[in-house]
Amino acid sequence: MDKHPARAARNGHAIALVGFDGDDTLWKSEDYYRAAEREFEAILAGYVDLRDAGMQAHLLAVERRNLKIFGYGAKGMTLSMIETAIELTGARIGARDIQKVVEIGRATLQHPVEVIPGVPEAVAEIAREFEVVLITKGDLFHQEQKIARSGLSDLFHRIEVVSEKDPPTYARVLSEFGLPAQRFVMVGNSLRSDIEPVLALGGWGIHTPYAVTWAHEQEHGVAHDAPGLREVADAHGWPQAVHALDLAAGQRGVG
Repeated sequence: MDKHPARAARNGHAIALVGFDGDDTLWKSEDYYRAAEREFEAILAGYVDLRDAGMQAHLLAVERRNLKIFGYGAKGMTLSMIETAIELTGARIGARDIQKVVEIGRATLQHPVEVIPGVPEAVAEIAREFEVVLITKGDLFHQEQKIARSGLSDLFHRIEVVSEKDPPTYARVLSEFGLPAQRFVMVGNSLRSDIEPVLALGGWGIHTPYAVTWAHEQEHGVAHDAPGLREVADAHGWPQAVHALDLAAGQRGVG
């Protein structure tokens, strides 16, 4: 959804658009998924030895094979937990415990939205000079709720909720802005989803790791010294990093 018309002049910057991830970049998210997983483990512990069963590895495998069906987010996690519970217990898990798993998913969908310190100020500072877009991945309804509760939506010129973050998705967004990837910076906590696809297109990335990262997102092919990548510890460093990449893009003759 567009918030403001595109800035025609873009202030003469080589970088014309800065994208931001949502979960674990602007607000906390993975903490709640890990808490849900611990509650799920407690339920399964009544049926199987968790270490012998390899619960975490099994759940991750089920989640991965379900991504193209259920997508990302708490709903897909909940369905994968139920499937995992049935498989690991040999279908012995009781209906009441299945209901507990459903409640874990419901609670995850209703978790509070805690904006990460420094984020509003950093995004607002960047937005004074550059167009900014929020590109977040996951269940549409849940993401829309989180965006609304974050209080950050008015900072962005456009908000995109996507089912996957890959080169075709970023290429589509950039084509709608009429921009080459060389004029785009993406800020996010996931090298796999936020950085790698953008670098592959010829764009730029600012990586700010979060304390907790889902195992699926830890698999990537990005070197930490990759050209076009900046590692930034927290949101306070984003404006300076954007300006550094803007300078680097200008030196490459972008713009």
